[in-house]
Amino acid sequence: MNAQQLSHRLTRVAHHVPKHAVIADIGSDHAYLPCYLVLNGVVSKAIAGEVVKGPFESAKKQVRQEGLTAQIDVRLASGLDAIFPEDGITAVAIAGMGGPLICSILEQGKGRLDGVERLILQPNVHAKSIRDWAVANSWDIVAEEILKENDKIYEILVLERTQSPVTWSPQQLLMGPELLKNQTAIFHEKWKRESDQWKKIVASMESTAQTIEIIEKKQELIEKIQLVEEVLHHENS
Repeated sequence: MNAQQLSHRLTRVAHHVPKHAVIADIGSDHAYLPCYLVLNGVVSKAIAGEVVKGPFESAKKQVRQEGLTAQIDVRLASGLDAIFPEDGITAVAIAGMGGPLICSILEQGKGRLDGVERLILQPNVHAKSIRDWAVANSWDIVAEEILKENDKIYEILVLERTQSPVTWSPQQLLMGPELLKNQTAIFHEKWKRESDQWKKIVASMESTAQTIEIIEKKQELIEKIQLVEEVLHHENS
């Protein structure tokens, strides 16, 4: 992978960046995504934010190599501290982290999201936490994707601000309102895997001391299994 040829996962993230957006890529690593977007004429200006010194230096080097130092500003900062009002950021991408970490970045940097119209988020795990955050903060999900790369399954969530109250069912929060509408083979593979894993955990809990915490956790998993199996069995019937 490089700035001209992204991985399948990052190519799909790039697909959701609006034309002429001013993009901030948080946790940019090698700055491949902003470089790709500028090189392909999707955006003309980008911020690459990175909290770790090594990847920050890699990103600066990559931007220099591509001759894009005038268009891409690489900043060493934690989360959304990388962006300022004068940047005029209209879209934020956060890819390749766990869902809870992405939520924590968004929550801690909420004050810096003024003017941001779209969030393109690609959690490696626990996408539900992002849906929960979206509901609590008046962001709607306008698109979702599920894809497989190197035997790992990833989800992409595209959020835009909404004035209307956002309400989703427990099933939609868990599995994705847009993904449920268009269920792919990868979607079914993911949820079969998850359900099987949860069943193993529940079975192992049967032989442990039944503390309140264990009983509550077991009930939570049983409810998730039921939500998933309703969908999988409906499709198979």
